[in-house]
Amino acid sequence: MSDIVINIENLSKQYEIGSAKDRGRTFREALTDKIMTPLRSIKNTFTSGTSDIEADAKSIWALKDMSLQIKQGEVLGVIGRNGAGKSTLLRILSQITEPTEGQVEISGRVGSLLEVGAGFHSELTGRENIYLNGSILGMRKVEIDRKFDEIVAFAEIEKFIDTPVKRYSSGMYMRLAFAVAANLEPEILLVDEVLAVGDALFQTKCLAKMSSITQQGRTVLFVSHNMSAIESICQTGIVLDSGKVSFAGPVQEAVSLYLDQLMDSGKKSVQISQRKDRTGTGEVKLINFYIESETGEKIVQIKNGQTVRFIFDYATKSNQEAEDVEFQIVVMTQSEELLFQFGTRFTGQKLMRITPKGRFVCEIKRFPLVPGHYRLDTYLVADGKPSDYISRFAQIDVIDGDFYQSGYHVFEKESKFLIDGTFAFQDLH
Repeated sequence: MSDIVINIENLSKQYEIGSAKDRGRTFREALTDKIMTPLRSIKNTFTSGTSDIEADAKSIWALKDMSLQIKQGEVLGVIGRNGAGKSTLLRILSQITEPTEGQVEISGRVGSLLEVGAGFHSELTGRENIYLNGSILGMRKVEIDRKFDEIVAFAEIEKFIDTPVKRYSSGMYMRLAFAVAANLEPEILLVDEVLAVGDALFQTKCLAKMSSITQQGRTVLFVSHNMSAIESICQTGIVLDSGKVSFAGPVQEAVSLYLDQLMDSGKKSVQISQRKDRTGTGEVKLINFYIESETGEKIVQIKNGQTVRFIFDYATKSNQEAEDVEFQIVVMTQSEELLFQFGTRFTGQKLMRITPKGRFVCEIKRFPLVPGHYRLDTYLVADGKPSDYISRFAQIDVIDGDFYQSGYHVFEKESKFLIDGTFAFQDLH
């Protein structure tokens, strides 16, 4: 018996820009409407719109000639930039959207969480939506009964379970939607970027639940821009680029390739003085940046353990002095996990007045990060107002410098920070 549960062959999806054509109805939507409006005819419920495409409509291919096989129990991370086709793929697998070309064969019950409250009917209560979703998955009432208390407890909405979900806050909606999708035991679970919603505690709870699901042998497709979450949950990964699979393999390799693509695009960006993707009053603006070693030599890579200086040239608006200036740097992983901040607030320095042109020098002794590629953001304040904020200001490349002088290479899976310390042994006998 084949262990392939999702077989995708030459899958393509074309969208019409400026089209009035209806996207069609799904079985889930149709069934929900039938419950709420029983007098509506079956024919009207299931037929698609028939309005013609406008003459000036343009088309784009969200997916193009994609072929992929996913095995039973595989936990697949789906990675790619915005517009790469990730959400379109999951919508097709969820039967929300029909493909333009190609075919998809799925073996098993599919549960999906593609957006907050997807599959819920706003007029129904939380209780009714739980039973509706279970019925759609083909579960019997006795099976849903067995899971009901667990779902409500996970969602933390006991007091509101008999309230129509249209009155829920977005957080309540999110918690119930995830609890339903994760606990009703679909054989295949599709999750699209839902962990971007909700507070940090709930996100941690969701990640723990998804890890538990993967250990039960269920098949999971997980779309996220959080590379740390992708690596912690998934075993394999695919990278989508312009609607095609550019890589399929071990998740660490997929993440590395994706981050390399982001960095390559960053290297092609315009000079800092010309960048438009910045916010603030512009009272003080950064115009140039480089890194130098302790001896003053310009470098493009940092060896951990060495002393480095980040050099930022600035200029003020209208060539006037600026007052009450603060400067902060933020270092993150490429997947936007905060590592550290450092700046004048931390050191207690108050720049009461600065000249029209000058330089900020940020010196870091014994640079403490393991080898990898990191993201640098910068934040300037002048006269108590945000003056110049640039996201993805620069890329920091760190290589091994034998931080501990032991010959041992520490990698990110072991630690993110290298500690300037020692171990000692004392014989108490």
